[in-house]
Amino acid sequence: MKNTLDQFREVIGNCRDLFLKKTADYGTAWRILRLSSITDQLYIKALRIRSIEEKGAQKVDEPVDSEFVGLVNYCVLALIQASLKETDPLELPKEEVAVLYDDQVEENIRLLDAKNHDYDEAWRLMRISSMTDLILQKILRIKQIEDNAGKTIVSEGLEGNYRDIINYAVFALIRLREEQQ
Repeated sequence: MKNTLDQFREVIGNCRDLFLKKTADYGTAWRILRLSSITDQLYIKALRIRSIEEKGAQKVDEPVDSEFVGLVNYCVLALIQASLKETDPLELPKEEVAVLYDDQVEENIRLLDAKNHDYDEAWRLMRISSMTDLILQKILRIKQIEDNAGKTIVSEGLEGNYRDIINYAVFALIRLREEQQ
């Protein structure tokens, strides 16, 4: 069994590669999106995963793996978007986007390392369907926080939820790869 951090970096590397290729194709058109629109994209992707899990079949010829990759990339995108100012340009150079992406991922790796230490890799015992449900729960929390104008009383904010979704989506991708081997 590979080290979790190595597996995480490998999966994230694939997500990053796709993100940067899409940046080369589309530029940073995503900069026009409000966080609530990104949340809706996350919701659609997670609902598709759950729908396929429950039905046991799919009609659209796009693998579930790609939806988990989309969850990772849309969460990184949301974290980047939240870190930028409205006065920042809509179009960002690909090199800058790569640095912004890497900065967000490094923060997630720190979080993963800390949680994996405390939880002793409990995610490896989870069903992928449970990860999907937890991702959906986090998205619903994000929607509620957005509806509350970003205010929380005792709960973690948007960033923590986005980071948890990234980690669960990466864990699901690791597990899916292990099942295919």
